[in-house]
Amino acid sequence: MDNKTRTKLEASAFRGLIAHLQKRKDVQNIELMNLSGFCRNCLSKWYLAAAKDLNINMSYDDAREIVYGMPYDEWKSNHQHEASEKQKKIFQDTKALHSHISNHNK
Repeated sequence: MDNKTRTKLEASAFRGLIAHLQKRKDVQNIELMNLSGFCRNCLSKWYLAAAKDLNINMSYDDAREIVYGMPYDEWKSNHQHEASEKQKKIFQDTKALHSHISNHNK
């Protein structure tokens, strides 16, 4: 497969993931982190890192709005719930497995 086709497929898959996460507002970021080691904020940071790789001026808030489908503060006030003590403990216990934002495109 050539790089142009691969990039198109990856972009389409990413858009599908974002659309799914925007639909599933009931799924909390801490649940995503605890199960998979990444969340909407991680996706936002990867998006921002990709923009910087391409010298595109973008803020973290801009990237989060793309991922969340709305300003982060709006999403947080309408959809985010307080994490339980159990969720917080799992989060701390699995920190070593959480995503790392790096220059993965080069």
